[in-house]
Amino acid sequence: MLIFYQLTFFFFSLGGVWSFVSKRKHLLSTLISLEFIVLGLFFYIFFVFVMEYYDLCFLMYFLTFSVCEGALGLSILVSMIRTHGNDYFNTFNMLQC
Repeated sequence: MLIFYQLTFFFFSLGGVWSFVSKRKHLLSTLISLEFIVLGLFFYIFFVFVMEYYDLCFLMYFLTFSVCEGALGLSILVSMIRTHGNDYFNTFNMLQC
């Protein structure tokens, strides 16, 4: 049964990685695919810890860092929209910093 969960969450995370690596126009879709990867990793770690009877305190640390990562990504998105007017990658020049 554990193998089924591992394969399910492996494909769940692999779908997020594929979505992240494929060429995207918007920063928001890239951030959503990163959150998809984090969610897949969270579920995988949760089921491994439950099956092995480990302490679930580590999951709270993981969730805290993933929420901080999401808030940082959204703040970058908001600042990019305020300065450039949209979240397209092709209108954002990295050399202008």
